[in-house]
Amino acid sequence: MDESRLHDHIYARSGSLSLTNGELLVGPGDDCAVLRTPSGDLQLLTVDQLVEGRHFETGTDLDLVARKAIARSVSDIAAMGGQPAWALATGVLPKGYQHADALFDAMHRWGNHWHCPLVGGDIASHASPDHPLTLTVTVGGTMPLGSMPVLRSGAKPGDLLYVTGQIGGSFESGWHLRFEPRVEVGQWASRTNAHAMMDLSDGLGRDAHRIATASGVRIELDATKLPISHRCDGWQQAVSEGEDYELLIALSPDHDIDDCPMQLLGPIGRVTACEEGQTPGAIITDPYGKTHDASSMGWEH
Repeated sequence: MDESRLHDHIYARSGSLSLTNGELLVGPGDDCAVLRTPSGDLQLLTVDQLVEGRHFETGTDLDLVARKAIARSVSDIAAMGGQPAWALATGVLPKGYQHADALFDAMHRWGNHWHCPLVGGDIASHASPDHPLTLTVTVGGTMPLGSMPVLRSGAKPGDLLYVTGQIGGSFESGWHLRFEPRVEVGQWASRTNAHAMMDLSDGLGRDAHRIATASGVRIELDATKLPISHRCDGWQQAVSEGEDYELLIALSPDHDIDDCPMQLLGPIGRVTACEEGQTPGAIITDPYGKTHDASSMGWEH
């Protein structure tokens, strides 16, 4: 079973989830779960793993490992338009690991940097010294007063699509270790009623397809308008690599973007209604006018 099919199974199983104290507004299938507490507050919850050899190379500077471990989850909070508030971390350390103090000191610093201090966690040691270092970080967030989370499911026909930065080349450039979660842009998007948003962790192609299917629409991306990193060998590599951690935002055509905290790039595509016989999904039109299914263009965990 590949990742996308496993996700579909989890989403189907989770349709009837409920809370005994509070209300579940959004469950599996978005960047964060959204809970309404008995007092009416909205809480955001997200969790991400970081596995040596998969998400960072052996020998990577520990400060950058710690940074990415925190930043991945902070980026999910940003993709909902929220504010990070606290973090929990777990670590499975290789047997005899000598750098635990330095690693968790760095995670503490980066948690404070993004206003989500580490408030607890758990540590275990693997039986083998060859086991990859594995970190898990949960971040909880809140929504600014009067704002609502921006979901993947709100894109509407006629919307235009923008991104907050270049795509592709993240591993080669080291951007996947140094990216800046777009918290301020996410809050702007929520405050100004953006229709849909998510962070690009698995590649523009696959993630655009996820917005399209969640929203029940078609997304058409134009390869000639994509802000592609110079480190990529063409648009197909750029939309497939993943780990960009930029925001993909669907905005109405009359949306004023001049007051956005950073310059948005685009529009790179548009949202259309499904015609008769069409299923929701995303396509990319190449420079020669040929269309390509975007659903398989992305990172497979």
